[in-house]
This record gives sequence, C-alpha cells and structure tokens, in this order.
Amino acid sequence: MRKIGLIGGLSWISTAEYYRRLNQLMQDCLGGVTSARIVMESVNRQDYVEAVIERQDEQAACDQILGAAQSVERAGASFIVISCNDVHRFVPEIQPEIGIPFLHIAEATALAIKAAGVSRAALLGVRKTMEGDFYPKILKQHGIETIVPNEAEKTFIHDTIFAELVQEIFTDETRQGYINTINDLASRGAEGVILGCTEIPLLLRPEDIEIASFSTTELHCQAAVEMAVVG
Repeated sequence: MRKIGLIGGLSWISTAEYYRRLNQLMQDCLGGVTSARIVMESVNRQDYVEAVIERQDEQAACDQILGAAQSVERAGASFIVISCNDVHRFVPEIQPEIGIPFLHIAEATALAIKAAGVSRAALLGVRKTMEGDFYPKILKQHGIETIVPNEAEKTFIHDTIFAELVQEIFTDETRQGYINTINDLASRGAEGVILGCTEIPLLLRPEDIEIASFSTTELHCQAAVEMAVVG
C-alpha cells in the first residue's frame, strides 16, 4: 500500500472528513481492520487566510502549500492529496518543485462526470474556485462544459462557506439557499452540479439535489484509495 500525503487544515472540518472517508474506503477495499497509510501536514488556516484575503499575497499562500507538500514528501508520501478545492490552483507552480505527483481533485471529478454521461456541469465553491480556470480547463479536456453561478449566487455561496461551513455551522436556511441555487442553475442548462468546496457535501445530501451531484470530497478520496492500492 502506498502512503498518502494529505495536506489539510483548510479547513480542519473537511480534513477530518477526508481522514474518515480515506480509512473507511480503504477498509472496504482491503477488508479486515485495514487503515490507510497517511502522513498529514495540517496548514494553519489563519496564516493562509491572512495571506490570501487580508494581504492578497498569492505567492505567500502558494509558498505555504509548497512547504506542506515538501513536508509530506520528506515523510515518505508517494503522492499528495490536498483536502481543499481552491488550493489546487497552485498545483502547476508547485509540482515542478517536488518529486511526487499530486492527485488533482478536478481530474478525479471530471472522470466521474464523464462516466455519468453529464456534459454540462455547474460549479459551486469559493470565488477563487468559481472564477478560476483550473476546473474549466480540466473539464473541457473531458468534453464537459462548466456553468458558473451568477454574481449574486457566487456571493451567497462564497460568503456562507467562509462565515458558516468552515466553522462547522450548517443550517436549514443555508441548505435551502444552495438547493434553490442549484435548481436555478439546472434551469439554465446544468445537467449536474460539482460540490466544489470540500465542506459543501457536509451541508447537502444527494437526496437534496434533483440533478446529478458530484461530491469532490468523496470522488477525491475514492481516487486516492485506488491510487494507494493499485498505483
């Protein structure tokens, strides 16, 4: 079994879910009381937020993730899993600096969307995910069109992630707001929706959503276990 290098802390809420699912899936895969081999570097979210939001210093934020990647590499990880969607925007810059690969969350998600026969997918997440290009580029490579929420929808999603979800606050009112947003995106042509923030699947259940939904947390964990076992 290959060792998974997990970069967490962004937030600890979703990192805990990653640890839980990685171990559950590994036990399901190999049986008995098998646990995943994981080495984790937990980034201080406060330092990251100060760099990205308060100072708007993308390079400083990238350097934090690079340091975490180097740490798990030194600890013997075979590949890296980042338990946060928007941080994947730094992967192209970081990858040449380390000797082990990243398991990219958008790639794992795109493969699942393609397998489901969905050709137009809405993307939910923080602003840097919804407004960035890493999801649309990877989805396009698999023949999938990305539908992005409008400005009001982006503001609602981004603000509730930061004010509520990453602080382990999940309310019925916010859940209904997400459902309404997804329904509106479906009316504009979305055949499926990417829950592109690793906290969103903690708020929404599959049965809450009328179109196909893709939990990036679950898909990323499934792909990580496959990579750890099969290579």
